[in-house]
Amino acid sequence: MECGPANVLDARFLAARTAPAQVRMLVELRLASWGLTALRDDATLIASELVTNAVRHAPEQEIRVRLTHELRGLLFEVWDASDVMPVRKHDEDGLSGRGLPIVEALALGCGAYQTKPHGKWVWARVGKGV
Repeated sequence: MECGPANVLDARFLAARTAPAQVRMLVELRLASWGLTALRDDATLIASELVTNAVRHAPEQEIRVRLTHELRGLLFEVWDASDVMPVRKHDEDGLSGRGLPIVEALALGCGAYQTKPHGKWVWARVGKGV
């Protein structure tokens, strides 16, 4: 974990099955320290979905998680080494492909952008509307 400004959490994890639970715990603790516990449910669900996708697309590699306390809420970002951009899927089994629609429904905004030489950041903003 890197220490930076008091309003930013920047951490690295192994993209393993345990990462989503570790990140949820870290997000809960940080939200409590920032006085943003009202955002806990949405923020931890979004964190879980985005980290799970990173683990799925870049297994056993490093992922990076960044949480920034903003004026009206927070920005949650996940980096992974895969160049595959998020795509809304409709799997026939109904057991997968629900993560992005969940994030879109809960977030004020979300998106993704590629990084050089490889990888991408996927982000979601949570908080009070403008």
